[in-house]
Amino acid sequence: MNISVILIDDHPLFRKGLMHLLESSAEVTVAGQFSDVAGTRQWLREGGRADVALLDRVLREEDGLVLVPELKGRDIKVIMLTMAEEDHEIRAAIEQGVDGYILKTSEPEQILQAIVSVQRGGRVFPSHVMQKLARVELPTDISTRLSARELEIVAFVARGMSNRAIGDRLGLSENTVRNHLRSILEKLGLHNRVQVATFALEHGIVKKPGQEPE
Repeated sequence: MNISVILIDDHPLFRKGLMHLLESSAEVTVAGQFSDVAGTRQWLREGGRADVALLDRVLREEDGLVLVPELKGRDIKVIMLTMAEEDHEIRAAIEQGVDGYILKTSEPEQILQAIVSVQRGGRVFPSHVMQKLARVELPTDISTRLSARELEIVAFVARGMSNRAIGDRLGLSENTVRNHLRSILEKLGLHNRVQVATFALEHGIVKKPGQEPE
């Protein structure tokens, strides 16, 4: 498997270091690098293709989030790779539909693992990032509203599994998993998979990463 990646960051030294990291991996090929919104859009207009984009939040005083819908519209998975870690910044990225959110202080291996994970259909939001998401005020017994099957799906969502992977594990079709997830969101008053994963951690449905046995 070879994953094509584009880098969108306005710091040349950081891009150079990231290029070196990615090129050291046999699984990744760098398809392009850009320093601003205009350059990225030009590449897209010219038919540029990639599997995953690593996108910074601030691009020469522009908001990198404006590129998310355009990248996703070309079936490019988007990982926000940034120093922006305020609650409202993370929420805004989630609402735009990013597939992952990684801080630039992360270990190099975490970045490579995130690329592989999102390319396979997963979503990558480390626990310290999820803990910064909006704190939804929920009754402590709200999980009793969920069926046993829905609780299973919540746990798998919290582990970053895609609908297809969950269906394979449970012997369900991808569409059935999607319907279950829609029901879960309605019952919990949530809006997306990341909030479901945060709910699962906060309510003990799954343990935090590093605490759960293999």
